[in-house]
Amino acid sequence: MNVWIAIGVTALGCYAVKLTGLLVPAGVLERPLVRRLAALLPVALLAALTSQQTFADGQALVLDARAAGLAAAAVALVLRAPFLLVVAAAVAVTAAVRAVGG
Repeated sequence: MNVWIAIGVTALGCYAVKLTGLLVPAGVLERPLVRRLAALLPVALLAALTSQQTFADGQALVLDARAAGLAAAAVALVLRAPFLLVVAAAVAVTAAVRAVGG
């Protein structure tokens, strides 16, 4: 029964957040600071998610093939490669490190 309570609370929380966003006045959303934060927030969240998925395993900090793939993707981005090539480089390097390392 605890699972259903958690699902219900989560659903209500999501609805409340969505409703709060709809109730914000338009004048607030047009402020320069709010626009700048809204532009940077998705990048920060994606970076946090990427680092957590790459360097964490439960409660432990790990450096494995995923870190090498992320480094390869970073190099490809610095070289201004197209997005699909960035993903392909990350996949290829991650697979190669896993194949070599076992």
